[in-house]
Amino acid sequence: MIDRNRPAFEYFTHGLGSSGEPPLAMKIDIVTLFPEICRAPLNESIMKRAQKKETVDLYIHNLRDWTTDKHHVADDAPFGGGQGMVMKPEPIFAAVEELRNQTSKVVLMSPAGRRFDQQMAAQLSGESHLVIICGHYEGVDHRVIEHLVDLEISIGDYVLTNGAIAAVVLVDAVVRLMPGVLGHEQSAVDDSFSRGLLEAPQYTRPAEFRSWKVPDVLLSGNHAEIAAWRNEQARKRTKQNRPDLLR
Repeated sequence: MIDRNRPAFEYFTHGLGSSGEPPLAMKIDIVTLFPEICRAPLNESIMKRAQKKETVDLYIHNLRDWTTDKHHVADDAPFGGGQGMVMKPEPIFAAVEELRNQTSKVVLMSPAGRRFDQQMAAQLSGESHLVIICGHYEGVDHRVIEHLVDLEISIGDYVLTNGAIAAVVLVDAVVRLMPGVLGHEQSAVDDSFSRGLLEAPQYTRPAEFRSWKVPDVLLSGNHAEIAAWRNEQARKRTKQNRPDLLR
């Protein structure tokens, strides 16, 4: 269970997972009707490096590979009537039951799920194996949720064309928190939301641009004063943009 009262940085500092210890590598299986949506963004930048370093083993599967009819049908009309189509349970069960093991956590991307946040990303980064099902159409047969899925996740209070896009967001947020993925381990700790605050403003060269100067404290070399300034600015920024985080 995810403790929403616990700061996210504690999860990836201590590396909590199913066994209580950080795994050497994570395996992620994404099951989707649209695998190409996932492949491009998850084969760039930090995600690409994480796979090359074997920090994460990422596999993207086409759900239709587990259908049994000649037309590879993965959806059908809803019982009781209504708009759209519903994803059938048979191929989803077949896919997950083939891919999962005793330590797997099965996740369904769905707008009806628990809202994804940094705390959830941090805890999931300690899992050894994620099987991610991408919802589509009007959703999945509810028997999938009742008997197969460990966790329903929504990335926000809006609806996307399909869950593959949401799966990419989840994988990126989770993998970047794993040890060795970012260039500096402190980067994850300093991220927005990690301590319940947004990140403080950042500046780089030049020190003056169009008469706008970098705050003097950042040029002072006094690390204690810089840390205090960043904490003050993080609270100010959070109060302005996300006051709900301060409640």
